[in-house]
Amino acid sequence: MAIGPTIDPADVGTTGLIWLFFSYGYALFYSANLIGEGSELLLLVPSMAGLVGGVVLPLLGAVPDGAIILFSGLGSIEVAQDSLSVGIGALAGSTIMLLTIPWALSVFAGRVDIINGNPNYRGKIKLFPGKSTSETLRTTGVAVSDEIRHGGIVMALTTIPYFLIQIPAMFMHGPTEEVAEGEHWWALGSLLMCLIGLVAYMVLQLKFNDAGQTKDKRIAIAKKTLQEGKMSLKGVVKSTIKTMESKRSLGSVSDGTGYGAIPSDSEPSPEILSELKELLHDAFRAYDSDGNGTLEKHEIRVFLKDFHENIDEDTVNEICARVDKDNDNLISLDEFVILCYYLIMSDDDHSTKNAPVVDKGFRASIQAHVFKDDDGEGDDDEVEDIPEDFTDLSPEDQQSAIKLRAFKMLFVGTLMVVYFSDPMVDVMQEIAVKCSIPPFYVSFVLAPLASNSSEVIASMFYAAKKTRKTMTVSLSALEGAACMNNTFCLCIFMGLIYARGLAWQYTAETASIVVVQFIMALLVQKDVMTCGTALGVLAIFPLSLVFVFTMENYLGFD
Repeated sequence: MAIGPTIDPADVGTTGLIWLFFSYGYALFYSANLIGEGSELLLLVPSMAGLVGGVVLPLLGAVPDGAIILFSGLGSIEVAQDSLSVGIGALAGSTIMLLTIPWALSVFAGRVDIINGNPNYRGKIKLFPGKSTSETLRTTGVAVSDEIRHGGIVMALTTIPYFLIQIPAMFMHGPTEEVAEGEHWWALGSLLMCLIGLVAYMVLQLKFNDAGQTKDKRIAIAKKTLQEGKMSLKGVVKSTIKTMESKRSLGSVSDGTGYGAIPSDSEPSPEILSELKELLHDAFRAYDSDGNGTLEKHEIRVFLKDFHENIDEDTVNEICARVDKDNDNLISLDEFVILCYYLIMSDDDHSTKNAPVVDKGFRASIQAHVFKDDDGEGDDDEVEDIPEDFTDLSPEDQQSAIKLRAFKMLFVGTLMVVYFSDPMVDVMQEIAVKCSIPPFYVSFVLAPLASNSSEVIASMFYAAKKTRKTMTVSLSALEGAACMNNTFCLCIFMGLIYARGLAWQYTAETASIVVVQFIMALLVQKDVMTCGTALGVLAIFPLSLVFVFTMENYLGFD
C-alpha cells in the first residue's frame, strides 16, 4: 500500500506536476531541516553529545536520501526495476552534489588571502578587497586541516562495497532476471560490507569525539544558538562545564548560594578555559566598544543584561573586583573568561528580575555583531527575538526543554520524510516520462534539491566565519555525508537488490560516484585549497552527468 498523498502524477498536467514536485520537495526540505536542527540541538546536551556527534547526527542526516532509495525499490518487480533508476539517481546526485556545489560555495564563503602559501587566518583583515577575478582564484582560498585529509581517506575507503557489486556485474549479461540471479549473493556480500563500514565509521566518529575532535562542531553550534537567541549563556554552557569537571573528579564548584559562595581557590581547568575562550572571544571583541582590548564595568553590565543575566550592580562590582587581578578596573580577555566561568557556575541568588533589561532592538543589534563574520558583516537575518519563556528558565530546565524540542523535531522530521518520499519518487519518474529523459538524470538533479539543501546552507554558514576550525567543521560534514551515502544509503540499495531479486545495472552511474570521491580525496591531501581549485570542483557536478551520458551512449556501458 502506498504511503503519503494519493495523487497520481500521471493524472495531472504539466502545471500540476510542477506543483506536486515543489510541494513534496518543500516538505522534504523542511523535514530535512527539522532533522538536522534537532540533531544539532542534542549536541548541546553534554550527556548525549558523544552519541549524537558520532552516531545520531550522521545517521539521521542520511535518512531523506535513504527514504527515497527505499521507496524507489518497492512495488511490483517490474515497476521496481524501472523506478530503481530514481534511487540510483538520488544516491549519485546526493553524493556528487554534496562534494561539489556546497564544497565550492563553502570555500568561496570562507576564503582568506593566501600569503606565502599560508592562509591568512591570523591577520586583522583576513581578506583584502579589490582583487580581480583571476587574483581571487589564484591568491585566496582555505586551509585543509588534518581532519579533512583523514576524512577524504575514510571516504575513499567506504567506496569498497561499490566494487564488490560492480566488478561481478560487469561480467553478467543477458535478460534482467538472469543478471539479478547472478548478482544475488554478491549483493548480500556488498550489503554486509556496507553494514561493517557503517559500524566502523560510527566507531571512528565516537573515537574522534572522545579525542575532542567534535568540540569545534559543538562550539560552532553553541555560537549559532546564542546568536539566534534560543538559549541563555548559562543554558548553553553550564552543563558542559559540569560534565568536563566531573570527568576530572573536581566535584561541584558551588555548594552554597550566590557568587560569593565560590571558594577563592576555585579556578577552571585549562580545558574549560580554552573552551570558554573560544566561545566568548567574539563576544569580548563586540562588547569592547572603545576597541582597547579590555572591558570596563559598564560594558560588562551590557554583556550580562544582553545574555539574560540580570545581576544587581553590587554583585557586578564584586565579581569584577575578584577577577581583576591587576586592579586596573579593566577586564582583559583572560579575566573576562574567568568572570563568565564564575557567572555560569554560580547560583542565581544575586540576580534580580527587577534589574533593567536591555531593549530587544538593541539586543538584536548587539547579537548581530557578537557573532559577526570576520569580514565585518553580521548575520542580521539570522537573529531572532529571544523567546522569554525559554531563555529565562534555569540552565537545568533549559537542558530539559532542549531535549524535548529536539526529540519533537526529530520525530516530526522523520515522519514527514517517510510520508513524502514515496510520492516524490513517483513525481520524479513521471517528470522523466513527460520529458523523455531517463529517470536517473531527473533524480540526479532534482532529488538533492529537496533532501540536501539544508547541508548546503549549514556548510556555508560555518565556512563564512572564516576560521580554520569552522572551515574544518564545514568540509568535514560534507565528507561525512558522502561516507553515510556509501554505507547507510548503499546498504538500503543492496538490501533491495538482494531481497527483491532486482538487477544492479548501473556501471556508468557507479563509476561516476566512485571517480568523483577519489578525485576529492586526492584534492584534500594538499594543505591549501584555492578558489581556483574550488571552481574546478564546482564544474565536476555537470561534468559527472556528461561522464555518465558518454559511458552509456558512446561506450556501451549500462
